[in-house]
Amino acid sequence: MPLFQKSVLNKYLNNQNKKVVEDAYNTFTQYFHNPEIQQNIKDAKEEQFQEGFLRELFVNILGYTLNPNPNFNLTTEYTNETGAKKADGAILQNDKALAVIELKGTDTKDLDKINKQAFDYKNNHTDCTYVITSNFEKLRFFIHNAVEHIEFNLFILTKDEFEILWLCLQVDNLLGGIPQKVKKESILVEDNITKQLYKDYSTFKTELWQNIVKNSPDHDKLLLFKKTQKLLDRFLFIFFAEDSGLLPPNSISRMVKRFDLLQEEDAYKPLYEIFKQYFDYINIGRIGKTRQDDIFAYNGGLFLPDEVLDADFHNEGLNKGLKSLVRTGTLVVKTLVDDNVLKPHVLKMTSYDFQSEVDVNILGHIFENSLNEIENITARLEGQEIEKSKTKRKKDGIFYTPKYITKYIVDNTIGKLCDEKKTEFGIIDEEYTKGRKNRKKNTIKKLDTTLNEYRKWLLNITICDPACGSGAFLNQALEFLIKEHSYIDELHAQLLGISIVFQDVSNHILEQNIYGVDINEESVDIAKLSLWLRTAQRGRKLTSLSNNIKCGNSLIDDPEVAGEKAFNWKKEFPGIFLEKSKTAFHVTTATHDSRTSQRMVDYKVREKRDDGLRPDAEPIWLNAEDELLITKVISGIVKEDKLNVLAYNICGDHIHLLLVCEIDEVPKIMQKIKGKTSRAYHKIKDQDKEFSGDKGLKPLAQTPLIAEKDKNVHLWTQKFGCKEIGCEEQLRNAVGYIQTNRDKHKLPPVIDDKGVNSLVAEIDGMCCDYEYAFRSEYKGGFDVVIGNPPYLNMTKNNTNIIWLDFYINKYKSIKKAYSKNLYTLFNEKSCNLIKSDGIVSFIVPEGFLKTRSYSDCVDELLLHGKINKALYFEEWVFEDATTGSMIFEFIKNKCSSIQFEELYMNKNKVIREQLNNSNSITLKYETLDFPILTDLCNLFKGMVVKNRSNFIQKEKVYNPNIFLLGNCIDKYFIKDKYYCDYSELTIVGGTKKIEKHSIAPRILIRRTGDFLCCVMLPKPALTKSTLYSCSNKDDRVRLDYLLALLNSKFLTYIVRQKMITNEQAFPQILLTDIKQLKIPLVRKKVQSNIGLYSFNIALYIENYSKMVAQFSNLLQSKFDLEKLSKKLQNWHELEFGEFLKELGKARKIVAKTTTRDFSPLPLAEQSEWMQYFNAQKGKAQELKKQIDQTDKEIDKMVYDLYGLTDEEIRIVEQG
Repeated sequence: MPLFQKSVLNKYLNNQNKKVVEDAYNTFTQYFHNPEIQQNIKDAKEEQFQEGFLRELFVNILGYTLNPNPNFNLTTEYTNETGAKKADGAILQNDKALAVIELKGTDTKDLDKINKQAFDYKNNHTDCTYVITSNFEKLRFFIHNAVEHIEFNLFILTKDEFEILWLCLQVDNLLGGIPQKVKKESILVEDNITKQLYKDYSTFKTELWQNIVKNSPDHDKLLLFKKTQKLLDRFLFIFFAEDSGLLPPNSISRMVKRFDLLQEEDAYKPLYEIFKQYFDYINIGRIGKTRQDDIFAYNGGLFLPDEVLDADFHNEGLNKGLKSLVRTGTLVVKTLVDDNVLKPHVLKMTSYDFQSEVDVNILGHIFENSLNEIENITARLEGQEIEKSKTKRKKDGIFYTPKYITKYIVDNTIGKLCDEKKTEFGIIDEEYTKGRKNRKKNTIKKLDTTLNEYRKWLLNITICDPACGSGAFLNQALEFLIKEHSYIDELHAQLLGISIVFQDVSNHILEQNIYGVDINEESVDIAKLSLWLRTAQRGRKLTSLSNNIKCGNSLIDDPEVAGEKAFNWKKEFPGIFLEKSKTAFHVTTATHDSRTSQRMVDYKVREKRDDGLRPDAEPIWLNAEDELLITKVISGIVKEDKLNVLAYNICGDHIHLLLVCEIDEVPKIMQKIKGKTSRAYHKIKDQDKEFSGDKGLKPLAQTPLIAEKDKNVHLWTQKFGCKEIGCEEQLRNAVGYIQTNRDKHKLPPVIDDKGVNSLVAEIDGMCCDYEYAFRSEYKGGFDVVIGNPPYLNMTKNNTNIIWLDFYINKYKSIKKAYSKNLYTLFNEKSCNLIKSDGIVSFIVPEGFLKTRSYSDCVDELLLHGKINKALYFEEWVFEDATTGSMIFEFIKNKCSSIQFEELYMNKNKVIREQLNNSNSITLKYETLDFPILTDLCNLFKGMVVKNRSNFIQKEKVYNPNIFLLGNCIDKYFIKDKYYCDYSELTIVGGTKKIEKHSIAPRILIRRTGDFLCCVMLPKPALTKSTLYSCSNKDDRVRLDYLLALLNSKFLTYIVRQKMITNEQAFPQILLTDIKQLKIPLVRKKVQSNIGLYSFNIALYIENYSKMVAQFSNLLQSKFDLEKLSKKLQNWHELEFGEFLKELGKARKIVAKTTTRDFSPLPLAEQSEWMQYFNAQKGKAQELKKQIDQTDKEIDKMVYDLYGLTDEEIRIVEQG
């Protein structure tokens, strides 16, 4: 939403003193609208005008008092509460910053660039609410966060805009909290409007559909439901258009009025037929009686004739299932929708002000709710069961993305590419704000050309959301690109002194820049509608979005699997993915110094080498081991890059490759082959040098094709041969020639110790057939792929089984994964949808980078590029989700200079960088050469019991088996237990065999929670699936030693770095991750010593728990207390006076609910209680002290075992 909701804002504006505001505006314009002053401001440097700006605007107009005047509430250079950094200014209340002010000169055109700096200042002032940024010409006002703001152009500010500026920034208003009140009311009103509008919209949709179904008995209900949605989309467009000036005002009301008039004149016409006529006008256009009544031909597809909605109902012989008979006298009229359904609903909907009350963001929420209903009804009509407690979209992990998320992702992907491109072009705002006065024509021309080049690039950027839903990300991308074009327009105007606006920019963006796909047809229609509503202009045709926003399964391209939902990206977006023009090339390259080129002769390269000491050729000859090594490296490249190799051979001092690719791909392929094989070859030779003392050969020359890191490791000559194959006969000859080349050179086969020709086997593995080599391949892709893919842990119960099998066979992310989550397929697919250096950024479950379940997906991404950023959240992003969220950013570039950033967003939407100190600890841990837990122990998960509560009890009675749940244990202590009869249990998952549950002793590890909680189980017991069991494989490790390690701070720290899944909702540690914990295998004496600490702390905790429980039981028994308050449960932490007070409260409650009388304890009894209380408290505290001390000793020993430094220990202790 905008910063303020329009109707709320108008209410506050109407309450302002018009005369006072008008006088202030006159004073304002005398200064800020003065052309000479404006020019002087533009010419002034930032530091020169900072105080002047504050004085002229905030003091002289808005009424503040500037420091050092008495009782000042405005100051310059305001220092942060922590650190030495200073904001340019601050508005103070009670001597604390209420608002921080960050100023730049007019040469800073992009105010977004200073947001971070300004909000860093805000975050360093605990009571700061507002942020003000300005470049002296424009001023932005923020409340709490940077997601929304209101901007004022001071140089051209209208009176109406000044009224808003006054409301926000006038001294009494700001200090009185008026802007925050307006914001809070705006949120409340928008929420209420959203709820009420959706209620009315939903009722309209339901009754409309039911009526159409009644009137169309011969048509498929699902088809009619989809047509109902399309009809609603038409009405929504009209509601918006009539309130925003795109259509004649009050269009709906006027049509209803016309309907009423025709009825009164006995010329009845169904209301729907009148609307149908209006739909046709919007499609083809109409000249009205007055210019205001003109209807432009807006259609972009929404109002094209529809075989159901626009059927000709007056023809008795047509559309027999679509006819409702409405009788007026002797006249029989046929229509699709009855008047009594249509009339009240359109009047109710048109009563909303779609210009001031309902913005497109509100519609976004309504659209998403609508999609929930659409998918539920669709599923029901298709015979699927729907849980009442969940919408189908929420069950499928689909959630509407809030504005601050779409903005963050768009700013950090499209914005990132734009910033990089501006840097590449050398676009500096300051150079344009200087204008053309007193500057050379060539300079102006160069700056103008540069800006045009940047515009040209921007016009061709491509952005896609492969699961676009109702279009939240596409709308945000549209908003960003429009703004970026405005930025270019502004720089042009500054440079040339004239306003040049790029025409039809929004149409171009819709047609050329943004693309979306969704599996749901109605989602696609709604996404189109939301984009039209944002961009529609009076008198301009709506852009057809059919070529850009499409319906299909983004993940399946096979019609035999997905039918009409199958989506072939290459065919659907031919302008994005271009088919390669492939040719066969016979490529040869020879080893270093094995050939003599004319250049070497001309420049006497050998004669000059080492001052003439090595004038003879010194060719490298590859032995059989070298040939096999090089071939294996090349084979790896072929498989990794999916190269098409029809034939290959290696012959002592040269290789042959028959490549099928585009001509411009050959140099890159050969650069990689030569570089990687050189490094592999020299690595082996360097190892040999340690024994032979061979210094190796210096290269004859540095080749520009080899990367910097490959210098001085040349194996091959600088150049390679490349001959294009012109016809089929040449191709056959080339294959034969290459395959027999070793025979020609009389080279022996490369036979391994098993008698296998290893070289031939390796060659056969890398070469492909003709059909595969010349298959259709594509290049290109999107610059940016963004979105919020659905989160769904796919099983046979919730996913089409044919689709699931396809996913498992097609996508490496889930082929072997324990958790087969749908979003990982979108991650992997998107990597293939972007071009080189393109960016993917999705919001996904928080465990993506931290949980081993998704490691296959991460590994697949890392084959093609780098994950360079991860953003986590302090609070929930999606209220109805069952997992927390994170945003990752992937760049399709393996450049080693790309650094990984880990960030956190707090509840105020402020982003902070996570310190990387912890990374050094985890890196050290990863490099430790310790066995993992699963090498030392057998681990299994507890059982899942159907209707468990019916079969387990607190009393033993006749139940022979102990049953433990996750909440039955604490660290080192089993605090509770249940009983059951194993033979009566229905075990539906987990570990069923009682033999495993009979193993004792064993360690129990709790699955839930964000820390390791483990206890020794001395006797056999059944366990629920929320407990893992760990028992010895052999005698290499003592269980009591292992228990101490697992309960230590350090291993919990390691678990928290990467192993917690579902952290924000229901944190859990997966068994697969527990198994991978590294365990130091030390001498038995050391293990025994640490194990003794483990035994002692368990004993202390047991005694402590018993003592606390005994005292608590005494209180309950003595005073008939059914339940103790939290304070009484922790009686040992209270002073006696607090204890007595809390006990009195509890006794009063008992007195109110029973016949027991309440009277204060006599002094003598109080004295006895005090003596007893203090004695028991002392014992409890002594035990607690022993527990804490032992725990610290264990942690210290564990830190030593893992080799932590003092600084690393400090980081772990701080959590």
